[in-house]
Amino acid sequence: MMRLGIIADDFTGATDIAGFLVANGLSTIQLNGVPDKELQVEADAVVISLKSRSCPVDEAISMSLQALDWLVARDCEQFFFKYCSTFDSTAKGNIGPVTDALLDALGEDFTVVCPALPVNGRTIYNGYLFVNGVPLNESGMRHHPVTPMLDANLMRLMEAQSKGKCGNVKSDDVDLGVEGVRAALDKLRADGNRYAVLDVLNSAHVETVGRAVAGMKLVTGGSGLADGMAKAWTERLSDPEQAAVAGKPSGKRAVVLSGSCSQMTNAQVALYKQSAPSQAVDVVRCMNDAGYADELFAWITSQPAGDLAPLVYATTDPANLSEIQKKFGADQASAAVERIFGKLATLLAGEGFDTFIVAGGETSGIVVQSLGVTGFHIGPQIAPGVPWVRAVDRPISLALKSGNFGKERFFFDAQQAIG
Repeated sequence: MMRLGIIADDFTGATDIAGFLVANGLSTIQLNGVPDKELQVEADAVVISLKSRSCPVDEAISMSLQALDWLVARDCEQFFFKYCSTFDSTAKGNIGPVTDALLDALGEDFTVVCPALPVNGRTIYNGYLFVNGVPLNESGMRHHPVTPMLDANLMRLMEAQSKGKCGNVKSDDVDLGVEGVRAALDKLRADGNRYAVLDVLNSAHVETVGRAVAGMKLVTGGSGLADGMAKAWTERLSDPEQAAVAGKPSGKRAVVLSGSCSQMTNAQVALYKQSAPSQAVDVVRCMNDAGYADELFAWITSQPAGDLAPLVYATTDPANLSEIQKKFGADQASAAVERIFGKLATLLAGEGFDTFIVAGGETSGIVVQSLGVTGFHIGPQIAPGVPWVRAVDRPISLALKSGNFGKERFFFDAQQAIG
């Protein structure tokens, strides 16, 4: 029986949470989009990755409810709505509206909100989200091109886009252990709250809150919460190395595609291009030149074989990104760049490239869709929240990295893992 069904709002978020589940020994399959009703899978956990983070609210709700219906039809025991550890959303949605829709569909009236991931510097204190010790609205996320985060207070963010009250389980309650968290949750629910933000400051808190909510029908949050929940199911776990075997990378011809403009990805690109062949993407040509993807393809295939894969990147600093958005419009520029990455991935796969290292949730989504990959086996982690994955139906391996994840040497580390 399926222990946990995860509905993730983007591709990298899906591989993020799947990687933590596999690391805890749960056999895990990731499906890209809601699959056919006839598809049957055998796994402890199934992650359905959607492209619902920044689409219109009604569309996000519809996709999420379709995913829920598919999981319910397979007697899934518990459900997890996965969003980014930096709560990428706006006052209009989509996290709050999707959470409300899932609660209503399951006949539930209460859930938790916990995007914390301490291993990657995401912590919650008094309901405020911090990134590497800095309030969310003072971090690089304030410059995000699609979901700029201008408030660190998760209760305000949740109430602004949903239809209920949101309370806070404070770190003092978490320090009391599992029963302390459950008692605080019971009180918040009795007081009429529909959601509860869980404070999490460290790995011990992750395990405590995970155990406390391990029996809830629906939880929402980041991969850290799933990591804690998995630790509560020790009697169900198998060998983590065995769980990761099916997703180990097996490719021989690699490329790095980077569309993220996050602070960390900027640092990763800057370091990598000092040693590897690299080519920056020209946004003007993405918008106006129908043959531009073919030119980038020709450049990649002309690079001599070496230890490091060639890099094509649209990654840029906040000041230049702002200029691009002012000149072309944020949505138009982003869509044009993603189209180029999608066409480029298709051309490369046709030429025999079988290993794709991709930075950025939107870029990862378009690459996966363009390659026509319907699902992944989840393999070993390259960095916390970034596992290698392997397509279920063809010999293609991918590393799909959320913008801010990984250390500066991530692109090097990914390739070292495959020799």
